[in-house]
Amino acid sequence: MLILSIDTSAIASAALLTGESAILASFASEDTRSHAEVLAPAIADLLADAGVAGPELDAVVVGVGPGPFTGLRAGIATARTLAFAWDKPLHGVMSLDAIAVDAALDAWRHGIDEFAVATDARRKEVYWAAYRSTGGTPELLDGPHVSAPSEVPALPVYGAGAGLYPGVLHAVQGFADAQPTAAALGRTAAARLVRGLPLLPSTPLYLRESDAKVPGPRKRAL
Repeated sequence: MLILSIDTSAIASAALLTGESAILASFASEDTRSHAEVLAPAIADLLADAGVAGPELDAVVVGVGPGPFTGLRAGIATARTLAFAWDKPLHGVMSLDAIAVDAALDAWRHGIDEFAVATDARRKEVYWAAYRSTGGTPELLDGPHVSAPSEVPALPVYGAGAGLYPGVLHAVQGFADAQPTAAALGRTAAARLVRGLPLLPSTPLYLRESDAKVPGPRKRAL
């Protein structure tokens, strides 16, 4: 099984994986403002470097957020276009799960039963979800949500959201700058696909309205 994974909920990233979660090639850009410009060329280069053509894929996986409107839309639109063009199934995965997959293993090793994952939502807010670590595997308990950091449960917190608010959130050492990546997202999806477990549709989880607003009618001059 060959899977193309894409996530633009925070950074722009893509990865090519096998059904056994082996990463064949990956790409990630720290520039959070140029998702649409860098993603398609990066995917083309990634597949070319791996010697894989689009029609040879078995599935396309995309992170559905939560995330900012413009960045999230770029990744989902790209994934939908490629899945349609190559006639491949398209699956969605909540982007916070891409951090939770490694967080759950770390939590299990340190005897932590429950934890939260948080990323930057701007406007002095975070996107977050709460999980339980079951033998090193994440189980979603609550979320996703967008809120002030003070509303996140008092749990160990993994992800860049915790690093931004160290006075409010209990950031886990080594994970205070963690962002969702397509590689981790793909590993989550591959594990579910090979076990026949359901994934999400590609519907985006914006959680709040876009900052862009349609202007209202112009006021008449007196």
